[in-house]
Order: sequence, then structure tokens, then C-alpha cells
Amino acid sequence: MAELRSWLVTQRDSETNPASGGGYPGEMLGMPPTGRGSLGRLWPRVLALLIDWLLCSLIAAGLFGYRFGGHGANGFVPLAVFFVENVLLVGTIGSTVGHRICGLQVRRLQDRLNGPVSALIRSVLLCLVIPAVIWDRDGRGLHDRVAGTVLQRFR
Repeated sequence: MAELRSWLVTQRDSETNPASGGGYPGEMLGMPPTGRGSLGRLWPRVLALLIDWLLCSLIAAGLFGYRFGGHGANGFVPLAVFFVENVLLVGTIGSTVGHRICGLQVRRLQDRLNGPVSALIRSVLLCLVIPAVIWDRDGRGLHDRVAGTVLQRFR
């Protein structure tokens, strides 16, 4: 029950009830409040996603003839490229091109670089979109929580 409650605690609850977790996003994970090693904030994450999506769309157009605004099965080509980018880059170096530009890196909670299995799990859930927009009080999406990862700042 406590696990379910952690997903339902609001910021106001944490400010008025110290037992609900309180503090800043990432505190319960042992991360600093700001700077290097802190939890990646929303806007850098969104910017990284936009950079990756644009890059993957350009790759899909160049390699597979994808047309922007395309319909049908052709519309999934950028998503497939995005999936491959995430599995390969997050699984090996711990960040996508967009993450790297925005100073973010995916890390396992045990302070290791992300591995191929957790990158695969994270990427599948990320491409389903819904898990990525369901966050816990530490600011981790469901895709990160299931994969045992966190997106943190490296600079």
C-alpha cells in the first residue's frame, strides 16, 4: 500500500506532512537537490526529447524515405528509429544525443551506467508514451522506475 501511495502523494502533501516524503525531487533516492548528480528537471528532459525526435525524424527521412506528416505504417518509422537510438545509446553510453546536449545521463540506481536490458525495458515503455508521463514524487517516470534507472544531470 505504501508503494501505491508514493505515486499518489502530491507536492502539497509532502510540504504539509513530513511523513509523506517531503523535500525535493530525488531526495528519497539520495541525490543532491541541484547541480551535478541531481535529478534531471522537466524542461531539459523535454528539450532532449525534442532534439532526439527531430534527429530520428531526419534519419527516417534520409534512410527510409519518411515524409514529415506521413500517415499509415510510414508514420511509425521515426518511432522505430527513436527506439533503436534509445536502446543502443542508452544501453552503451548512458545517454542519447539529446540527453548529451542537455547534460543528462540515464543511470542505474546502483550508480552504474545503464545496461542493455534496462535500456530495452526503458525504451519499450518510453515509446508507449503513457508510462513516461506518469511520474512519482521523485520525478521519475514509470519507464525509469520499472527499469531501475534515473535521469540525472552530469554537469
